[in-house]
Amino acid sequence: MNINEKFKSEVPSLDESILSKLGRMMTGKISRWVVIAVWIVAAIILTFALPAVKDETSNNSADLPADSASVVADEFIKEEFPNSSGIPALLTWHREGGLTDADLAEIQYLSKQLTDKPLTQQSFFPPLHELPLPALKKSVSEDGNTFVQPLFFKENAETATLEKNLESINDMVSDRIGSDPFKVSTDSDELSLRVTGPVGISVDATGLFAGADFQLLLATVILVLVVLLLIYRSPLLAIIPLIGVGFAYLVTSPILGYMANHGWITVDSQAISIMTVLLFGAGTDYCLFLISHYRSELRNHASKREAMMAAFKDSSGAIAMSGLTIVISLLTLLVAKYGAYHRFAVPFSLSILIMMVAALTLVPALLSVFGRASFFPIIPRTPSMEEERAKKKGKAVKKHKESGRIGKWIGHIVTTKPWTVIVSCLIIFSILAGYSSQIKYSYDILSSFPEDMNSREGYAVISDSYSPGELAPVTVVVDTEGKDIDLAPALKGMKIVESVNDPVAGKSNKDLKSYEVKFNMNPYDIEAIDSIPDIRTLAEKELKSAKISNVDEKVWVGGQTATQFDKRDTVKADEFKIIPIIIVLISLLLLAYLRSVTAMVYLMGTVILSFFAAMGLGWIILHHFMGVDAIEGTIPLYSFVFLVALGEDYNIFMVSSIWRKKKTMSIKRAIREGVAETSGVITSAGIILAATFSVLATLPIQVLVQFGLITALGVLMDTFIVRPFLVPAITALLGRHAFWPSKVTDLEEKEHSKN
Repeated sequence: MNINEKFKSEVPSLDESILSKLGRMMTGKISRWVVIAVWIVAAIILTFALPAVKDETSNNSADLPADSASVVADEFIKEEFPNSSGIPALLTWHREGGLTDADLAEIQYLSKQLTDKPLTQQSFFPPLHELPLPALKKSVSEDGNTFVQPLFFKENAETATLEKNLESINDMVSDRIGSDPFKVSTDSDELSLRVTGPVGISVDATGLFAGADFQLLLATVILVLVVLLLIYRSPLLAIIPLIGVGFAYLVTSPILGYMANHGWITVDSQAISIMTVLLFGAGTDYCLFLISHYRSELRNHASKREAMMAAFKDSSGAIAMSGLTIVISLLTLLVAKYGAYHRFAVPFSLSILIMMVAALTLVPALLSVFGRASFFPIIPRTPSMEEERAKKKGKAVKKHKESGRIGKWIGHIVTTKPWTVIVSCLIIFSILAGYSSQIKYSYDILSSFPEDMNSREGYAVISDSYSPGELAPVTVVVDTEGKDIDLAPALKGMKIVESVNDPVAGKSNKDLKSYEVKFNMNPYDIEAIDSIPDIRTLAEKELKSAKISNVDEKVWVGGQTATQFDKRDTVKADEFKIIPIIIVLISLLLLAYLRSVTAMVYLMGTVILSFFAAMGLGWIILHHFMGVDAIEGTIPLYSFVFLVALGEDYNIFMVSSIWRKKKTMSIKRAIREGVAETSGVITSAGIILAATFSVLATLPIQVLVQFGLITALGVLMDTFIVRPFLVPAITALLGRHAFWPSKVTDLEEKEHSKN
């Protein structure tokens, strides 16, 4: 058997007998109600029997592997230097014009209260109440305006517990001084209090996502509803996709909650927020593709059941293929070592899988129940039905406006001037993609917060009055083996170091020496992160000078900056590993579905190019128009996973139409009609999907703003450039070679050869 015989040229689809059986099941007089009832019962049982996923979120789960250098160092530091261990909350007291003796007395009062009655999970609190006032004043900033009071909590303290503890501190101080210092402006001459450091950042981050969930859900529902009403001008048809998405969410949420409750997966608030957007965006797309086919078939079939069966047969294969493409792409995140990536895999892929099932069962069942009434007031009818209706009313048959005129124009352009289209698209994409190489990345979580957020204001106060390194010092531990080694002078000699505390001996091993290093810059800045290897190298060099062997095993560097260094390395390693896996898996799916190596190559190539163009355009907007200095370092992989998978969705929808039509017409005509047939629905779907992702840009969380903007831009590029112009033009240029190794005879060439 040669390769051309191996690869058949039929329309890529699921087995026709299976599709016919499924179509009959979704549209039967009884079976359609059974399908709807099954979804209702499943949603009710799961909702009441299992916990909701939002009740099982964990926002302080580890992101780094246990063998990461910073994680090992932090664990080691906890054991040997317990007084310096724990999660710090930096209580930042401030008064413009200078702290008074009464203010310092309040600080000492709080110290005594929390020493006598520790908060839940409190591990250590410096006994400042035992210090005489003159000694306490030495810790006030040089300008006299600020005092930082550290409070440590146990490493395993839940964010909810930390939040309650901060509320307790707020109540305690407010009752004492008669006003709320958390609400007093830091520019005021009244006493203000802010909590920053890892505890403050963690609590604020959780609060942002908790407040964003309902806002995001409401905004997404309203947006999708409005766009659907504008597109179809049918209230019922706008609601049906939302019903499908709603039931998919009601089923997905408790399943994920059950899995999280049993420790099978870990889910955080950020994952739930993006999952909601993904469900509405991708889910509505699947519904629109089915609805579009159904509307067309209702103009060809008097029977609403026959119309749905035909629509289901034509669209279900593409919907299933599209859903599987996204599911498999998202599941590749399971191989990630970075925790945030890994935690996204199951919620995202499961939600899309359930949404795909809903689009292939619940939605067609609902449409078959309502039939033509779904499209009221603009009801699609067959020509004979239109004639009969007009005859009864004694009116002339109403002529419908020609649909798909823009799509037909585009189809004509891409088939008559493919080179012009391809070169133009490639020039635009190449220029935008070039800007992606200029992107700067950040791992500063504070930059994602609004400027008026408690922890960010606290950090700003510390930066103004102290060294910004107070926020998160680095801890350097060395094993001196009993030799007289002092790292302090060498560490102080580094240009980014502000101060180094006196060394502290280990609890069980007195040869261990710990140094607390404070930077003279933001400890989350790239320059600070880049200094971690230099600090390690310097410490190893000092040990070598003292004739100590195996120095790489006797230096530990811990703290938030070291953690961010490992985060950056882990994120980059995941990118280099996951991106190729996604490309290979989607390529194999396309090859299996289209049975064409050529099509697989250019479909993947165009989507990858579109991703880099979206990154470049996103950077132009974020940097030059929104004043963003750097984007969050995890965004490239997130955006790649979504844009490549979702971009192939639209290619699959359109190409499946072309592949189906080429059986009965010439390739160029199949392209023209395929583009015209799918242009409306894909454009509508793309607008909705981009709009749902753009909702993320309305949230006060910069990482979601950046991700939402870049993903929305990528979707719009795929919708308005890649799908209607670039891909069809390449297909037209290649002709029958676009289907290689399948053997396809262009009917135009065949007809021409006869003449």
